[in-house]
Amino acid sequence: MSIKNNIKISKWMEGSGPESDIVISSRIRLARNLMNFPFTHMMTQKQAEKIFEEVKETIENNSVLAKDIEIIKIKDLSLIERQVLVEKHLISPALAENPEGAVFLTEDNSLSIMVNEEDHLRIQCLYPGLNLEKAWDINSKIDDLLEERLTFAFDEKKGYLTACPTNVGTGLRVSVMLHLPTLVMTQHINRIFATIGQVGLTVRGLYGEGTEAIGNIFQISNQITLGQREEDIINNLKNVTQQIIDRERSARDYLMKERSMHLKDIIGRAYGTLKHAYVVSTKEAMELLSNVRLGVDLGLIEGIDRKLLNELMILIRPANIQKFYETELDEEQRDIKRAELLRRYLGSM
Repeated sequence: MSIKNNIKISKWMEGSGPESDIVISSRIRLARNLMNFPFTHMMTQKQAEKIFEEVKETIENNSVLAKDIEIIKIKDLSLIERQVLVEKHLISPALAENPEGAVFLTEDNSLSIMVNEEDHLRIQCLYPGLNLEKAWDINSKIDDLLEERLTFAFDEKKGYLTACPTNVGTGLRVSVMLHLPTLVMTQHINRIFATIGQVGLTVRGLYGEGTEAIGNIFQISNQITLGQREEDIINNLKNVTQQIIDRERSARDYLMKERSMHLKDIIGRAYGTLKHAYVVSTKEAMELLSNVRLGVDLGLIEGIDRKLLNELMILIRPANIQKFYETELDEEQRDIKRAELLRRYLGSM
């Protein structure tokens, strides 16, 4: 089952791909800046407009890039529409606040090119499951196509120049979104994450740096790009991700063997609440959906598609719930409509 025709579904929500029971999505993002322009925090409005026009012209004059892409200016969006894109992980919170920003977005949302964010360009590919190599292959090709017409700021020793020093070099940010409920339940999560920084990685929340992890969903990404090859950055993250996957699977096996009734109770209560509740906050809904998703992955709940749960995890967020019902809602109204939506898609199963 899928929420068809009600919202535009992004490819990364499909619940498919390698290790998709634990890895929700893989993201590759490249930071690029144009030569002879100041960084965005120093630009005038006229310079920002010039950059947008140059990128727009480059994309429109390339048959590959222009084939399936929509041009969206941030200033043309309502506050709710901007936040919808943030909640779907298609633009950053910073871009949503910049009226001079824009995003070039493919129909399936697997590629988004952000313009005038922290850097002039942020090229992002987002795929379901552990699909880092595929995302990198697409992103690298897009980067090459853009560079055929755009001159990027580049130094022979330092590499690509970026507004933030941590992106200097390759300008590459690699990340995976992981669902780790049993590592949280067994209280092993902090110990594992404490070691990640030692190998050049960091743990972030639901929307990246400075945000909270809810619904047992965490983002793991690289911290350093200078002095490293793109392939090494990707392989390092993939290897560490595989170790975390193995730990999560071990924790799931342990709970199924040693605390089976307790685990089933948590999952059953979550499922029952989602099917019958009349008021649900975003945080509670995310936690309940996390437990139901675990039940589906363990075979304890049948008849629910993982894709549906991924879609619901996006749709129940504040801006998306308002977009779904096509009306502005205050917090209490959102909590009521959220519960109504969850009953609609889970109550009859």
